[in-house]
Amino acid sequence: MLRDAWLLAAGTLTAVRVPPPARVDQHVAGLAMVLAPLAVLPLAAAAALVVLVSDLIGLPPLATAYGVVLALALGTRALHWDGLADTADGLTASYSPARSLEVMRTGPVGPAGVVAVVLVTGLQAAGLTAVVRHDDAWWVVALLVCASRACLALACLRGVPAARADGLGASVIGAVPVIGAAASLVVAALALALAGRALGSAWPTTIGLVVMVAVVLALLLRCVRRLGGITGDVLGAAVEISFAVLVLAAATV
Repeated sequence: MLRDAWLLAAGTLTAVRVPPPARVDQHVAGLAMVLAPLAVLPLAAAAALVVLVSDLIGLPPLATAYGVVLALALGTRALHWDGLADTADGLTASYSPARSLEVMRTGPVGPAGVVAVVLVTGLQAAGLTAVVRHDDAWWVVALLVCASRACLALACLRGVPAARADGLGASVIGAVPVIGAAASLVVAALALALAGRALGSAWPTTIGLVVMVAVVLALLLRCVRRLGGITGDVLGAAVEISFAVLVLAAATV
């Protein structure tokens, strides 16, 4: 089961080519979301490499920050950004859940989606611009990437309904037991404490995790009330928003 969960997480959350899992059931899907912070290690390594190379060649911090954002987008085939745009468009499209879900499934990116992507990209870049000025920025950024994916176990907690029975997220939504979500958040807390200490203080990054949890819960509550549940797009939106929250928290150290 562990191998299948790892393959599902890596194949879904990164662009790394891996064999398909032999089976996907609720237990495998739930474990895959718990393993998400570890499964994205290739993305974390890519982000760290961008910071290292940028420092070596003397790129300004803002260029380095956007380089990290680009590397992460390429490392996921921009899947999470698509989810963010679709979620924003769906939540602003209509008061009809059916119409909103249809917009999220088939519609082109609308004004709300564009604004959401531009805003969150800017927030990520602003936070990273401050973080990459530190001496240990390369591995701090890697830890922030991994920690941000703990939001997936929280979003896929048992009891959170799926808005539709099909789609990329249908197999994982509602599949994570409480203990699994707690374990994923504990791993994230340890990673953020380590990152914070490297920057100078663990408190801002720890508080950042609390804010991340609050923001993700607010997003889930809004989507459940508005759409009747969540979709894979909402999971992608949660990832990008969580990363923005964590890098902004790290930037305050």
